Amino acid sequence: MTISRRSLMATAGLATLAPLVRPALADTPDAVTIAWPSDVPSWDPNQRFVPDSQSIFKAVFDQPLGQDPKLKLIGNVVDKWRLADDAMSMSIEMRDDVLFHDGVKMTTADFRYTFLERVKLMPTLDIANSWRKIQDIEIESPTKATIRFSSPAPTAPQWMSFLGSYVVPKHVLEAVGAPAFAQKPVGSGPYKMVEWEQNSRIVLERNDAYWGAKPAIRRVTIQIVKDSSARVAAIQSGQVDITFGLPIRDAVRLQADAAYTATLLPVTRIILLQIRNDLNFADANVRLAAHHAIDKAALSKAFFNGAAVPLSVPASPGTPGSVPDYNFAYDPALAKSLLEKSGYSVDKPIKIGLATTNGQFPGDFDLARAIAQMWKKVGIEADVQVIEYAKYFELNRGSKLPEATLYTWDNATGDPEIFTGYLLNPKMPFSAWKGMEIGQKDMDLFNVANYDARVAGYRALNKEAVESGAAMPLLQSVITIAHKKALTYTAYDNGWVLPQTMRWG
Repeated sequence: MTISRRSLMATAGLATLAPLVRPALADTPDAVTIAWPSDVPSWDPNQRFVPDSQSIFKAVFDQPLGQDPKLKLIGNVVDKWRLADDAMSMSIEMRDDVLFHDGVKMTTADFRYTFLERVKLMPTLDIANSWRKIQDIEIESPTKATIRFSSPAPTAPQWMSFLGSYVVPKHVLEAVGAPAFAQKPVGSGPYKMVEWEQNSRIVLERNDAYWGAKPAIRRVTIQIVKDSSARVAAIQSGQVDITFGLPIRDAVRLQADAAYTATLLPVTRIILLQIRNDLNFADANVRLAAHHAIDKAALSKAFFNGAAVPLSVPASPGTPGSVPDYNFAYDPALAKSLLEKSGYSVDKPIKIGLATTNGQFPGDFDLARAIAQMWKKVGIEADVQVIEYAKYFELNRGSKLPEATLYTWDNATGDPEIFTGYLLNPKMPFSAWKGMEIGQKDMDLFNVANYDARVAGYRALNKEAVESGAAMPLLQSVITIAHKKALTYTAYDNGWVLPQTMRWG
């Protein structure tokens, strides 16, 4: 009796999944089961900027502003807003029909608490960084307020729809405290969180008092399935209705299966190497050699079926910070020459660390190994180290990452500040780069109010950062989504997979 490797992997995947999956409510008109690659860090949505948690948070909490599927800013619980010409203030007008899950109406007092009072009380929250420029929020009425900034905040509207910017109820947090709230959250979104088994399962129930369009799906069960092979097995076995983050080869295979719809969707995330400016990457020749040695087109073809666009600057195609006429060349001969200037060669390689996740996004571990092989051919010996996705944030904040780390950088807005601005700002906990020559130029752009001047500045900085070895963009990120044929959802250009957009039939 023989068994194929694919069958063995599928069986192993089901075995991994089996302890997690309860009897599914699949194929019923008001229930959906989703296999998700990672859990939320906690149910405090202001606490940590974890990109893969945002679609879950957006089901339970509301952000001031939203985005349509093509990323245009739209009103949400804030339905009118105006940023001053000097970007030193922003007026907002909130809806008057938004209720938290406990029935209490949301007002500007909750807005002020979330974005000003709370960050002063808890400066370790990630939104304390994104909203550090808020000097005051003047409440004019329960629905009207004006935000005052200490310096120009030209991306304030974009941040109102981005990471961590969720309005939380002042009365609940003041009554129970942040730790208790993080276990039993009260939001105002289209769903309520009713069950959470950490790293195992999340159950959401529809909020029938939601102010916006009511979701078609009443009950959403999210199974946390970290292994990508197990997610493939889960969708093929019918134990889940939809999943994402599948290996490209499996997504392509499922495209040919009449029972499923599988999509390879280029999004505004980018795959890059987070770069340190010290250790064995203190030498710019070594950094540049490492970048010139990477054949990005070959990586796209091998691991993403050619769907991932090679990048020369840290911005996805079509976004304001991209530089379409600029190309950073794949040139292994130049890479060898640069290494020779610093005394290294194939026979005398320089040793560096390369960290990667395994299964967090399609092909991540294999991609890292392929890069290490390309480096070996020019004289760079990389020690590939696998880290947990959640561990990445801790290591980066503590400056404990190796010289290079393979990572997907999320930017649901497409604005260059949220690409290069945060990637290379040495004062931010999100940046591995601490060099001030590039860093100071980056920080200066945060205070440029004029849109055209700001974008031009980021385009110039993008080229300079790449040419100095401070940034190593690789590919536009591609997400893989597979679901049962009868289930539909709304695809967003930033990769959001929102339960509230799903329906059967």
